[in-house]
Amino acid sequence: MSACERVEAGQAIYSPMVLRAYDWIVLGFSNRFLWRCPTTELRRLYDRNVSDRHLDVGVGTGYFLDKANWPVVKPSITLLDLNANCLRAASRRIRRFAPQAVQANVLAPLPAPLPPLAPYRSVGLCYLLHCLPGAMAQKVVVFDHLLPLLASDARVFGATIVQGSAPRSLPAQALMNLYNSKGIFSNAGDTAEDLEAALRKRFRDVELSISGTVVLFEARTN
Repeated sequence: MSACERVEAGQAIYSPMVLRAYDWIVLGFSNRFLWRCPTTELRRLYDRNVSDRHLDVGVGTGYFLDKANWPVVKPSITLLDLNANCLRAASRRIRRFAPQAVQANVLAPLPAPLPPLAPYRSVGLCYLLHCLPGAMAQKVVVFDHLLPLLASDARVFGATIVQGSAPRSLPAQALMNLYNSKGIFSNAGDTAEDLEAALRKRFRDVELSISGTVVLFEARTN
């Protein structure tokens, strides 16, 4: 499977039907029983880091944006995703915030201009990296593409499912193997150590924690 085909496979699964079940299957069942990272951990990650000008990359259903404790009543939010279904679902879910939506591949240079909300004070990348093709060294180019859009001292945060030394059960490993074979995941070589090294090259105040098979990361721009 080519790199382009793997990019397509990683996002194509998110049809309207799949998105209707996503919160229950992934955020309810898989997070707790397979990845061993309760969704409450990810909600706290958002609560600690979202700002008044936020960019979310790989938006899913918009669950975390909907549930987050925003520091202002009307935050300015931009949604960035390759999948139009995800953008529509998340936009509907947080329509009270009138979000801007941008359809783009974050592995490529981003289109210009983005909505006039930059520079952003926070950017979230939750459950994005393990869906991107290639080794971690290739995936982290997303941070290079995002950096020009971020304010000084902006918060960069997210979570990704890894392998390597992260503890995982036989069912979790079996599901990851299946997802990797279908191109839904591309995390066979992803490790917390490689992610940490990439973040420390680009950001300051880098903090990582592991919950089951999930690495949660937080950092700041210079």
